[in-house]
Amino acid sequence: MIIRDNRGKLLAGNLSSYLAGIGDTPGTPIDPDEISRIVNRFLPETEQLRRSAFQISQGVFKRFTSTDIITNRTQIVTSGIWSGDLGSLLDVYTSSVQVSSLSGKYYIDCYHENPTSASSEVQFSIAYGDINGFGSPSLQDVDQSLMASRAVYTQFRNVLLSPGDRFFSVYSGSTAAAHNLTNFYAININRARYKERLDPGNISLKLQGAVGTVNLIDDSGGTDENVTTAGRVYNLVSGSLNIGSALTASIQSYTASNGQGWGLFYPDMGILILNPAALAARVDAGLTAPTSQYTDDTYFNNKFINSGSRGLVLAIDNGADFQARRTENVSTSHYFVRANNREYNFSNNPTFVTGSIGQFNIVGFERDPRVYITSVGLYNDASELLAVAKLSTPVEKTFDKEISIKVKLDF
Repeated sequence: MIIRDNRGKLLAGNLSSYLAGIGDTPGTPIDPDEISRIVNRFLPETEQLRRSAFQISQGVFKRFTSTDIITNRTQIVTSGIWSGDLGSLLDVYTSSVQVSSLSGKYYIDCYHENPTSASSEVQFSIAYGDINGFGSPSLQDVDQSLMASRAVYTQFRNVLLSPGDRFFSVYSGSTAAAHNLTNFYAININRARYKERLDPGNISLKLQGAVGTVNLIDDSGGTDENVTTAGRVYNLVSGSLNIGSALTASIQSYTASNGQGWGLFYPDMGILILNPAALAARVDAGLTAPTSQYTDDTYFNNKFINSGSRGLVLAIDNGADFQARRTENVSTSHYFVRANNREYNFSNNPTFVTGSIGQFNIVGFERDPRVYITSVGLYNDASELLAVAKLSTPVEKTFDKEISIKVKLDF
């Protein structure tokens, strides 16, 4: 609607006077009802602004009402944890620079591609821990010894076990938590990979060595949840996920041939604890835990290519199938952006008008303007743009069309 001649000048003068009065009183908000009353004095009855029927947008902004926003919705999202959201890791690489560095005495980072590649990312780390410090040089032999294996055991114990619990415990025969581990291999999934938590029942680690092959899964499908200070904990067992078939995961054995359990799985912490004795009996003898401290400045993590944590890296790479998925609760908010028939029918694009007095570039737009909505911007109370939602295709908006667009925010 265009108000011409003196009526337009009078409307502009009335609005200017009202806004000037507001400006003279800091903190006084603009009253939309008063704006509507002023404008309606110069509009025919059929085109009066009626705020009782709906909320008319003020300029390019429109404030959401309580009925336009739905919050506190939660969705459970699951995906593969490896780079590219893949669920299976086939190849494992290490960096010779990191292995030979000071950090290599504590842990070894594992990549999905050659570390020299620009797209290579750390997927998980492997560390060896021993409650007695075996596998590290003693302070009597090396004054600068960091007692790496003892430090690793203590660190994981402080994070995963309850106060006063000294050992990680696995199966012994048919009895759960009957064998105390004085040493372990820890596979620590990179925090950025598993995000909120790993998905129990969807982890499978295939290890292959000189002795044989084993496929480890968790027993979450057949046991009650054991919840500790570190969250849920499950036993690692020999079995198969049977993905791609109608069968549920099947457990073959809770222990290795030496009668000891394979290890533990902490999905909420992204950590697997593996029993060296069980792995040595079934996978590779090079994974046998050391029984003494070294007398020189070497560590079990990187002493030999076929022992310690590097031996476990090799067993994972030979197995070529480390499957895992993550799951997280995603909070969702829905914003319903409503363009009523009288709203957003004009454009601020300079090509929309022409001439010194702002005539429509297309004459027919004076009575029947047509614009196309391509995006929606969400602003805060300070009119600062917070988010932009793009429509897949432009949507035509006219006086005889009302449009409702739902914007979904996940965080």
